[in-house]
Amino acid sequence: MAHFEKKLSENTVFTGRVFSVSVDKVLLENGKTGEREVLHHHGGACIAALTPENEIYMIRQFRYAMGQELWELPAGKLEPGEAPEKAAHRELAEECGLVADKMRDIGPVYPSVGYDSEIIYCYLAQNLTPCEMHLDEDEFLTPVKMPLKDAVDLVMNGQVPDSKTSTCLLKLWYLQQNGML
Repeated sequence: MAHFEKKLSENTVFTGRVFSVSVDKVLLENGKTGEREVLHHHGGACIAALTPENEIYMIRQFRYAMGQELWELPAGKLEPGEAPEKAAHRELAEECGLVADKMRDIGPVYPSVGYDSEIIYCYLAQNLTPCEMHLDEDEFLTPVKMPLKDAVDLVMNGQVPDSKTSTCLLKLWYLQQNGML
């Protein structure tokens, strides 16, 4: 038998620029009711931009909520109604100044399933050509190209705590090591 919970009501308690929060009343599988606090997010796209020399583009960006600069893959939120692959192309151009001729879906990441509806769609970008980088007005980051193995080592050494980056890099490494690219 599959486990379930059924939403009985939703009360939005916060609406912001990036997400909203609701407190939902749910019917539990035992017939009782409970409350769930849910962060609603449009989702995002994460891009592993790989060169023919097996180098990957990473970025260094200060993340205010974490209070530190982090290693990440280029990524960004989906605009309402925007297709994930379109967002991936847009974010790659904005953050790294790159256009990909080939974009391959390598699967989603659910960053925090206990309370967050966000889905981050991971892509492998190949056949890269430079374009003008155009960051958002409040965005400051530095793109860095490094060997894929070095990026995976950063993940395995605990230097990449970001879930989308770690998952996307490890998926890419697995696909490559198993001849699936």
